[in-house]
Amino acid sequence: MNNTSDIYILLMSIHGLIRGQNLELGRNADTGGQTKYVVELARALGQQPEVARVDLLTRRIEDPAYDADYAQPFEPLDADGKVRIVRIDCGGTEYIAKEQLWDNLDSFADNALAYLKEQPLLPHLLHSHYADAGYVGALLSHQLSIPLLHTGHSLGRSKRKRLLASGVKIDAIETRYNMSRRIEAEEGILGAAERVITSTHQEIEEQYGLYDYYQPEQMRVIPPGVDLQKFFPPTGEEFNSRVAQDIRRFYQHPDKPLILALSRPDPRKNIIKLVEAFGESKALQEAANLLIVAGNRDNIHDMDDTSEEVLTDLLMSIDLYDLYGKVAYPKHHSADEVSGIYRLAALSGGVFINPALTEPFGLTLLEAAASGLPIVATEDGGPMDIIHNCKNGYLIDPLDKTDIADKLLQVLQAKDRQTLIGNGTQGVKQHYSWQSHAHAYVQLTQRVISRTEPLNRLSFQRRHRLYRDRSVFTDLDQSLLGDEQALAQFIRTIKAHEKCGSFGIATGRRLDSVLSMLKKHKIPVPDVLISSLGTEIYYSKNLTKDTAWSDHIDHSWRPGRVKKVLRDLPGLSLQPKKEQSLFKISYFYNPEEAPSIEEIKQWLMQNEQVVNVVFSFGQYLDIIPIRASKGLALRWYAEQWDIALDHILVAGGSGADEDMLRGNTLGVVVENRHHEELSELEDLHGVYYASKPYAAGILEAIEHYDFFSTCTVPKPT
Repeated sequence: MNNTSDIYILLMSIHGLIRGQNLELGRNADTGGQTKYVVELARALGQQPEVARVDLLTRRIEDPAYDADYAQPFEPLDADGKVRIVRIDCGGTEYIAKEQLWDNLDSFADNALAYLKEQPLLPHLLHSHYADAGYVGALLSHQLSIPLLHTGHSLGRSKRKRLLASGVKIDAIETRYNMSRRIEAEEGILGAAERVITSTHQEIEEQYGLYDYYQPEQMRVIPPGVDLQKFFPPTGEEFNSRVAQDIRRFYQHPDKPLILALSRPDPRKNIIKLVEAFGESKALQEAANLLIVAGNRDNIHDMDDTSEEVLTDLLMSIDLYDLYGKVAYPKHHSADEVSGIYRLAALSGGVFINPALTEPFGLTLLEAAASGLPIVATEDGGPMDIIHNCKNGYLIDPLDKTDIADKLLQVLQAKDRQTLIGNGTQGVKQHYSWQSHAHAYVQLTQRVISRTEPLNRLSFQRRHRLYRDRSVFTDLDQSLLGDEQALAQFIRTIKAHEKCGSFGIATGRRLDSVLSMLKKHKIPVPDVLISSLGTEIYYSKNLTKDTAWSDHIDHSWRPGRVKKVLRDLPGLSLQPKKEQSLFKISYFYNPEEAPSIEEIKQWLMQNEQVVNVVFSFGQYLDIIPIRASKGLALRWYAEQWDIALDHILVAGGSGADEDMLRGNTLGVVVENRHHEELSELEDLHGVYYASKPYAAGILEAIEHYDFFSTCTVPKPT
């Protein structure tokens, strides 16, 4: 078609409960933000002058447990009938969860094809949302020779990681979620789609990059829109709201500007580092008050372990720096009050900060900017795009307390503050409103329809397995680090084989400390991160915590009792708080004064404390749960991800690495090893002693074991 000024777009979103009014968001697991997004997208596209018609194709549901609205074949979404929902039968009419829809999708595709052939004109473009609609979209695209756009919303390979982290077993994942079938469908969708639309550039590499049919040239970033009817600059009435009164009671000087942070109580959100930065900067305390909105709570002890730990650390940090009267941490707020909190901070002359360790998108930054707040945000993912487009704030190193404080002061004291505010509100309207989203979308569709931006497809080979079948794990300080040139070569080697082998780090460092070292040495965030001596496991670039592992190792763990038992032993002194964690008690060990390690173990057992005692580098003693260690965490990962131990290469250099190296793993002890601590391994089969130190020794072992020789890495042909 040459004329693209009267475009007919067919959107497809098959699962969930979709209607024009009173969306039942959260009624079930299928009825989330995607259902709202596609309805708002359809309406926004209908307002574009180039678009003549929009149909949103979904499944017809005639089920007594659900409203009769979902059984209606057609529902208009605008006054003139330009946009409408079209409901097509999908096998039976009763409600079925999206994971069980796969056997019915071919029927839906046949019914959709029959509907389209009855129309006076075929659509100029198909746009599928999620894997089930993508499967149907690929079939229709092939049958009708209509270009296909696709938005994944979430991806099977990423979801599988999250499910494993939550403790769901592989067999259950396949049975309950049809995961293999979904991932196969997603590969086919990527092979069929003309373009894939994502929210951020980071999403392209870190999620779609896991797929065989990954072609970054095929991807286009169009950020989702912000509701500017809800998020807008202050009107002056915000000081009188209920939430304002609740917040003001915390402060000695309530008229100071507010530094606002709003997030879940999650370690990845890094709010403790923000409190520490505030506590160590007298200038920042003089200039502003700090407002931490970290979810809702009644009793901290009734929350999950992770939230309890974060909020406990928050209160302890406030106490440590004596920040009473300077920090507010309200217990409750409603969803409707969030926009008012942004405006309250803006009215005070404040600033919004997102100090998260990792941030794929950063919707709160857009909401804050639309509400008239300058922003300070982590130099990761979405915030980099947002600040580049809006020019309304500054990026920070989330692990550098001085940088955090300096950037906040820079905004609070900026002479061009009004320029930053104006840039933000205008930037959101220009780049992140529904109108701008729809405008960018229409421009893309015009190029696709007119073939003015052709896609040169590559031919790919599929892997024999859906998932990676091997892993390289290494300790950080005494194995990977020490030779920057060898480290750079190691990173190149890992990246060259990333589609068949995962990369893991197992370290005694806490999460924040590990991330700081990775950043310093330009090491990519690993696929698996075992931290705090095996007491915490995180997956993927988003650092999804393995909560099932945390529950598993909590068995018989009594840290208070352990400290009491060891309190009076000579030669032991607790390390600083930053080295302690929920499942790790860390001491400095003085061998001239302290009992032997064996005597300490016996003393703990005599006092009925069944724990793991880890001694490393001749001076560090750590007590962790009996079910935890680097080796046990590694084996938990191997079982969860169905990777054979003899397909895992493990590099270590200290006593803390010993149980990773024992057993059926392929071990390597780097040349700079601690001889005494690992001397017992010299006669073990399956442990290779490298002649080179640090990363060079790991590379030597990869060659020794011919580790990647049987990897089938898809390559363009």
